[in-house]
Amino acid sequence: MSAPAETLTPEQPTATRPAPRWPRTALMAVIAVGLLLLGGGAAVALGIGRTTTPDADSVDAGFAWDMSRHHLQGIEMANLAPDHSQDPIIRSLAFDISATQTNQVGRMQGWLALWGLPNLSGRSPMYWMGGMPASSSMPDMAGMTMADDGPGTLMPGMATNAEMAHLRSLSGKAWDVEFLRLMIRHHQGGLKMAQYAAQHAQEPSVRTLAESMALTQTAEVHTMAQLLAERGGTPLPAP
Repeated sequence: MSAPAETLTPEQPTATRPAPRWPRTALMAVIAVGLLLLGGGAAVALGIGRTTTPDADSVDAGFAWDMSRHHLQGIEMANLAPDHSQDPIIRSLAFDISATQTNQVGRMQGWLALWGLPNLSGRSPMYWMGGMPASSSMPDMAGMTMADDGPGTLMPGMATNAEMAHLRSLSGKAWDVEFLRLMIRHHQGGLKMAQYAAQHAQEPSVRTLAESMALTQTAEVHTMAQLLAERGGTPLPAP
């Protein structure tokens, strides 16, 4: 006589669990790693460098050099928020700007390394847009701050040393208003570079990043203009 068939007991239903939420810092770290990899060795797998490598006179290299420098000042301003602002909306905005632009700088610096170019350029700002001859040069950038006031060193939208010092001296609502004023102008100043690179860069990945910058910064300018108006501030003249 065969043994009775084993009775299978259905599993008890379990309570529906919400999907786990990543801590914001962990998520940003994952994004940063992904973008930095894309900017460096992983870019080879995507075709960067398989065609003619961009040289120092190219739109690609000029954009990477100048937008990196432009971004670094934006990051510097945004990183002041934790110590100078008590407004959670402004602090969150500043965090997003810092994280996004830090990732983008890593990507652009990765490209420069892949193309065998230095991470800094001694050429005149924005020469690659046709406004200045490629042979023009500027003082050695090694001793400059991101907001150096020397002739020809400031790109459109960048804050002067005096403006940066004033921003550091403020706190609370006064800091929030001045930060928004400077960052709106900063975004506006970088927009033409991004738009030009999106149309004229040689590498598809450079054009894609430039397009993304133009769209994101245009949207952020609208958001910051609303935040500024809500806090009783007025924008600086566009660069």
